[in-house]
Amino acid sequence: MTDPYVSARPAAPATILDALDRAADGDRGFDFHSARGALLESLPYARLRDDARALARRLLAAGLAPGDRVALIAETEADFVRLFFACGYARLIPAPMPLPMAFGGREAYLAHIRRMIERADAAAAFAPAPLKAWLEEAAAGLPLRFVGALADLPEDAAEGDLPRPAPEDLAYLQFSSGSTQFPKGIMVTHAALMANAEAISRHGLKTTPADRCVSWLPFYHDMGLVGFLLTPVVAGLSVDYLATRDFARRPLMWLELIARNRATISYSPSFGFELCAQRAATLDLKDLDLSSWRTAGIGGDMIRPHILRRFVERFAPHGFDAGALTPSYGMAEATLALSFAPLGEGLRTETLDLDALENEGAARPAGDEARAREFVLCGPALPGHAIEARDAAGAVVPAGAVGRIFARGPSLMTAYFRDPDATAEAVADGWLDTGDLGYVADGQIVITGRAKDLILVNGRNLWPQDLEWAAEREIPGLRSGDVAAFSVDGAEGEEVAALVQCRSSDPETRSKLADDVAGLLRQRFGVPVVVRLVGAHALPVTSSGKLSRSRARELYRAMAAQA
Repeated sequence: MTDPYVSARPAAPATILDALDRAADGDRGFDFHSARGALLESLPYARLRDDARALARRLLAAGLAPGDRVALIAETEADFVRLFFACGYARLIPAPMPLPMAFGGREAYLAHIRRMIERADAAAAFAPAPLKAWLEEAAAGLPLRFVGALADLPEDAAEGDLPRPAPEDLAYLQFSSGSTQFPKGIMVTHAALMANAEAISRHGLKTTPADRCVSWLPFYHDMGLVGFLLTPVVAGLSVDYLATRDFARRPLMWLELIARNRATISYSPSFGFELCAQRAATLDLKDLDLSSWRTAGIGGDMIRPHILRRFVERFAPHGFDAGALTPSYGMAEATLALSFAPLGEGLRTETLDLDALENEGAARPAGDEARAREFVLCGPALPGHAIEARDAAGAVVPAGAVGRIFARGPSLMTAYFRDPDATAEAVADGWLDTGDLGYVADGQIVITGRAKDLILVNGRNLWPQDLEWAAEREIPGLRSGDVAAFSVDGAEGEEVAALVQCRSSDPETRSKLADDVAGLLRQRFGVPVVVRLVGAHALPVTSSGKLSRSRARELYRAMAAQA
């Protein structure tokens, strides 16, 4: 049956600037909030359009030319949004870049940003005022025509028209998360962006004028940028923002903004739901009402069902509906989304026999006595897109067999910026090799892990998440995100290793933790695991907060060399 609202919506605009023009005729826009929920700035779409057009003329007067890349340190603030859209009006290519939160210190962050600016071959770089000095140090000696904060940009404005970009022109460069290697610049055209944003709003979320969004997701990540900055412009929705760092300190403010503004749509990786459930355990939240939240999306990383059930249990008394949980799947190389679970159905899972999965690559239901793991169904491919699982020879595997996931559709990237080898490896004949492993069940995609993370031991395929989650759930004192498992080259072939965060300096406590983790994993998975302890917050993560197993492996090797 055709959705009457979807069929009644006007035709999709050709570019994100056309979408902003349409949104500016309404009364919606963006609201930015402090850590305590106070409104810092309201930016209606009409004002955003006017501000961005005026700023575009200043960018051109500063010597930038259409096609130049502009690095933008992506703080959750109105000036980033103005600059992003100003780049569009000036036909410049914005390249959002991360904040320091996910890096191990100042020097590591500066080196990372410098390399990203070089990768983008940027002509200018902007930072929020508090990070201006850091950006200037990171960019020292690079051939940039402007480096600084928005307030430093000269007031001179270029004359003449601002010709619009064409649908096939680049809308922005989105850097990949870098979970397995240094981030690559993903080239996203206006056509790909509009195809994805329209598919998300019309079919994935089925937005209506009554919807309102809340987000703490960073603008340098595809879920924050596309999902909660650009798609709301296309759908004409308002968004309330909480900075990512403020969410990390006060996660329940996310829920308070949803309740206060009667928001209907908000997303998070699993760990965001976990933080809220943990923080709420000892607080009185009697006035919190989450009954308006119709779509609680989950994406950005492997979905952990037990965490989401804990969230439902904790917040059901506050009006949260378990049916609002909406798993989804996607990646920046596809602009953002590839699939959405059907709205209103909540979490659907399959519990699989781990022995069959590890030894045969078969998604077979687990019996009562079998070692098992639960996987989440992430919905069918969005209209106009296709997803399939293939074997090592490239043949499509039957339903229920695990294979490498490939995707096709109008949302795919053009290429990796100036990286033809990586592009050729990722895209062939219109199909994107996602690098993920999974299978199809009941017409829905199920992701089992990343191919590059897979641990191969004695003919078995071990998923590192299985080892990590087993230790975190069953060893007292460990929390979600405390364990990184991976394979390393040993004296007798491939070995399994794990880095474990330990918050104690007591030698006996540390020794017992290492022995307990090694013993549990040997018992559960039948393989010896070399365990090394690291300090709290020592496990490397990507700019979007995902565990970086490749960097964890490098850390392990460095520790082993010093031992």
